[in-house]
Amino acid sequence: MVNYNRAGVPLMELVTEPVIHSAKQAGDFARELQLLLRYLGASEANMEKGEMRVEANISVAPEGVEKFGTKVEVKNLNSFKVAEKAIEYEIERMTDLLEAGKGDEIVQETRGWDEAKQKTFSQRKKETSDDYRYFPDPDLPKIKISEITEFADEKLLATLPELPWQKRKTFLDLELKADQADFLVSNVNFSNFFDEVRTDLKNDLEKVKTAANYITSDIVSLYRNDENILEKVSAKNIVDIVSMLAENKISSRGAKDILAELAIKSEEVEKIASEKGLLQQSDAGALTEIVKKIIADNQKVADEYKAGKEASLQFLVGQGMKETRGSANPKMLADLFKKELI
Repeated sequence: MVNYNRAGVPLMELVTEPVIHSAKQAGDFARELQLLLRYLGASEANMEKGEMRVEANISVAPEGVEKFGTKVEVKNLNSFKVAEKAIEYEIERMTDLLEAGKGDEIVQETRGWDEAKQKTFSQRKKETSDDYRYFPDPDLPKIKISEITEFADEKLLATLPELPWQKRKTFLDLELKADQADFLVSNVNFSNFFDEVRTDLKNDLEKVKTAANYITSDIVSLYRNDENILEKVSAKNIVDIVSMLAENKISSRGAKDILAELAIKSEEVEKIASEKGLLQQSDAGALTEIVKKIIADNQKVADEYKAGKEASLQFLVGQGMKETRGSANPKMLADLFKKELI
């Protein structure tokens, strides 16, 4: 159904079959519908901007009774959480009335939601369809979409992008964590950004998972302070960072520092790493001298490691990272300490 608001903007109304059985199901469906509208480019469907509204039709019947009870509609719910709360309240209200033998007090009506009181309230008794005085518009002929060649199923399916539930499966197949997949699917800009990154990484599982970690943590953290961060940090930047990590050219700490620099200015990743001293030292000769000095300065800890205390090695590596201001390859440091302490 398509209506028009006072500003002349077309409104699309979608009505589901009565197959939703809980407030959570209703909320999940509405969220998925919002995503679908965004992926199709039909609407941003922002609830807070009035671009999408949820109206719940609720009925309750005694257990074992197949016939639906009296329907109550709660209108103009402006958030998914509000919709869920309103549905839960109505289910409880009508259930209490039925169990108290007061089912006749449940009437077909339109109700609203009072956020302050956390309850619904009656707005008006629901009229029948005759009272609405619906009449066909003589200027709008009837059209059977199914009979129009351009709207054939196969043609429409060919024009569709990867839909939210399909994209979620794609991300899970790439071994992303469930919360990462949900976040990316729910945020179209981040989803498109990640798609570009994983394509450039040729869907290499380990590199893609590393990229997902930085995008859903560090990039999201930067986004909270700068909503234009995806314009400053490019997919190529992420690919370069992940590649340098895989080659042990930078550390995870160095990767975070590079991202912070990219938020300030656009620059080549390797140039930032070089200028900020973030390239890992992998010169065994130079690092061996540092290792020997740290052992000499921490002989007690070195002896504890020799005696079997594994945690002491981590302390020594930490001192090595501190001495090199984070530029040393930690794995190489660990190997050199082990070699010296045999």
